[in-house]
Amino acid sequence: MRPRIAIPVPTSTDIPYNDRSWPAYAAAVSASGGEPVKLDLTATPAEILAIARSCQGVCLPGSPADVDPSRYGAELDPATSPADPAREAADNILLEDAADHAKPVLGICFGVQSLNVWRGGSLIQDLTPMPVNHSAGSKVAIAHTALVAENTLLASLVQPGEAPEADGFLRLPVNTSHHQSVAAPGDGLRIVARCPDDGVIEAVENDPEWKPSQSPDAHKPQFLLGVQWHPERSFEISATSRNLFASLVAEAAKIPTSPGGPSFAPFAKGGVSGEARPLSPSDAPASFDAEPSLANQIS
Repeated sequence: MRPRIAIPVPTSTDIPYNDRSWPAYAAAVSASGGEPVKLDLTATPAEILAIARSCQGVCLPGSPADVDPSRYGAELDPATSPADPAREAADNILLEDAADHAKPVLGICFGVQSLNVWRGGSLIQDLTPMPVNHSAGSKVAIAHTALVAENTLLASLVQPGEAPEADGFLRLPVNTSHHQSVAAPGDGLRIVARCPDDGVIEAVENDPEWKPSQSPDAHKPQFLLGVQWHPERSFEISATSRNLFASLVAEAAKIPTSPGGPSFAPFAKGGVSGEARPLSPSDAPASFDAEPSLANQIS
């Protein structure tokens, strides 16, 4: 039986966007051996939870919406797009169920931002002006590179030869289609990739050394990775993109169809953890400089 991967439709307000974007995520999951499960945002919370419990993994896709900044204690920036409460509610239910049962999660673009806020982190609401055009869009196959820290989950998924080593980092070519990004990483998340030109955070993942304080004895290792680029768009041309989806599906295959065992309290469910804290070296692997100024020195 193929592992079932829950994929919410990207937005409750733009049907044409859903029609042209959701199939790419589903195709990537299917090609990787999984069964994509479409989650309609008109479903009730109980229906969403039932779907979540029937799945062994989660893929959070991109969206034209932006996460409601009040959830991370920020005032609305004029450049911020309208929030999509239905999408955010669905993501929160999926993330809570995944945390309860250590199900694998892959967050993409809006998906990594949603994940980060659910874990209590914050976002940069608008990246313009920046040296890099992070809103280049789907027609630009390679927009810039991301410096991936070694000795991380993400680095282990980078295909040898696709990302040359430079000063202790893997220089991975990526596409880009966003105007927001992670600011302060959420609880238990570590920075594992940055754009070398402006220090923008390009990926976060679970810190393997972290345990949620709510239930230190019940925590299980969880595959949890969020990337700011769109691997579903580069699936055909990038082995690394294929590896991301293949690993999500492989990890999902380890999850029982009806998860059982102990459950631990969810994270902030998108709640506010206070004002954004400044980045510090503890936010990143030992091999990765958390300060953007240091990242800018790598060329």
